[in-house]
Amino acid sequence: MWPFRLRADMEPEKKETESNEDALLRASLSDDYMTRDQAMNVPAFAACVNKIAETVSTIPIRLYRLVDGKLEAVEDDARVRLLNDDTGDTMDGVQFKRALARDYLMGKGGYAFINRMGNRIRSLHYVKENEVSFLFTSDPIFKDYDIMIQGTKYRPFEFIKVLRNTEDGRSGQSIISENSEILSVAYHSLKYEKNLVKTGGNKKGFVKSAKKLAEPAIKALKDAWRRLYQNSTENVVILNDGLEFQEASNTSVELQLNENKKTNSDEICKLFNMPPAMINGGVTEQDKTNFVQYCLNPILKEFECALNRDLLLESEKGSYYFAADTSELTKGDIEKRFRAYETASKNGFMQIDEIRLRENLPPLGLDFVRLGLQDVLYDPETKQFYMPNMNQTGGLEQPVQKEGEKIDEN
Repeated sequence: MWPFRLRADMEPEKKETESNEDALLRASLSDDYMTRDQAMNVPAFAACVNKIAETVSTIPIRLYRLVDGKLEAVEDDARVRLLNDDTGDTMDGVQFKRALARDYLMGKGGYAFINRMGNRIRSLHYVKENEVSFLFTSDPIFKDYDIMIQGTKYRPFEFIKVLRNTEDGRSGQSIISENSEILSVAYHSLKYEKNLVKTGGNKKGFVKSAKKLAEPAIKALKDAWRRLYQNSTENVVILNDGLEFQEASNTSVELQLNENKKTNSDEICKLFNMPPAMINGGVTEQDKTNFVQYCLNPILKEFECALNRDLLLESEKGSYYFAADTSELTKGDIEKRFRAYETASKNGFMQIDEIRLRENLPPLGLDFVRLGLQDVLYDPETKQFYMPNMNQTGGLEQPVQKEGEKIDEN
């Protein structure tokens, strides 16, 4: 028998990639590559990003616990306070979620360091996505990686990672990198309009001459033309006899820039699954519903999964979970909201004090559920009901039979 033992598998070597210089390299290799700052100069793109980020930042994150098949909201957990109010860092909860959402849409993902002391989370620290790089293995199945921040190595569980269209679990694809063509068209259209404004709307062209001009005449003509296109005070060029100006470009009207701008704006909204009316005005109730259902919900689910994975203890997973409270989105329409409360109260699945708590009003101590006829009150604690118009009370429990007493079943 050979005196050899099985060799232990070596840990796959990790190599660094996706550093801050990658974006600069891609930009230098492609004329159509869009940077984050360039994309934010496109009004429709900036409006969509800001609308989504602002909405996500105002949605509170709740922690729920499953007890005997019933959900209970956990109010006194420090993690809820860190996510919604004070992160323990320089940012508050709204700023924290807004920054993560913007990096999720425009960068490789939203990242936040989890400052732990044992099993307790002391604070959450947002980290710019361009400060994050990785050491990772080349194994396509058993993927592993470390996070690098300014030369310091961290393990993945030390960070919240909100990633868009990721294929490896460490970084995602931004809307800018996936749709650089349409954003480039919109951006360069703005650049063209800017150039028209700077030059006073003067068209480009060339000058035809019936005879050859001397070098001093050519130089004088070029200088005069340059001053004209610089929109200086000297905005007149005199063409002597034999010179003729020939247009070589179209105006913004001829290029239909206004029509194309509207089309590009609608196409950019499609990148976010956002109804164009959400940023253009004239929004309908259906537009609001579509915005929440198709635009916000997928992003909120990404947030929830990231929080459940990185902020919950292993012993808590399965019975605890974080969820976004989207009921806050209905607070914009008070009439619609109060009609919903009225329906809930009449049908008995919400109590008066529950409604008041949702409106941040103090409870009145009215723990009653309406059973119908609009005048029957039921107390779920004592299982007794009261009919004010008859001044009678009753209960749903079977009467207790005393010794030697018969119960009349009729």
